[in-house]
Amino acid sequence: MIMIQYVHTNIITDDWRKLADFYIQVFGCKPLYPERDLRGDWLDQATNIRDAHLSGIHLALPGYDGRLPTLEIFQYDGNISNGLTETNRKGFGHIAFKVDDVQDILNLLLAHGGSAVGKLVETDVPGAGHLTFIYARDIDGNIIELQNWK
Repeated sequence: MIMIQYVHTNIITDDWRKLADFYIQVFGCKPLYPERDLRGDWLDQATNIRDAHLSGIHLALPGYDGRLPTLEIFQYDGNISNGLTETNRKGFGHIAFKVDDVQDILNLLLAHGGSAVGKLVETDVPGAGHLTFIYARDIDGNIIELQNWK
């Protein structure tokens, strides 16, 4: 049997300290040191970027013991901009957090510079339970789902 373990989700940003602080303040993520400052031929080869330089940090996600999984918040010296992520865009869609009170965490997210995508909704999902959720954005525009199942 081959061992497979989920390790991290990476987000590239223009200011890794600012985005990491957002996830620490809103979701209680914990920084895992050391901070990263990576460069070298090995990184150029792996990224296929000449003179690549990455800096950032891993954040322990809430609700897990230990050091995994993490949210890896990195920035390159030269990022390539992309358009605003939409909920129905093909590819990586969002990260989700299960929370006790969706409205309370949404308020905290808004107070730290995030924004709502749509409206907070509640619905019964047959066979799964009662769902309260909203899609929101972090300060870089990445989509986050806040959810609570009962």
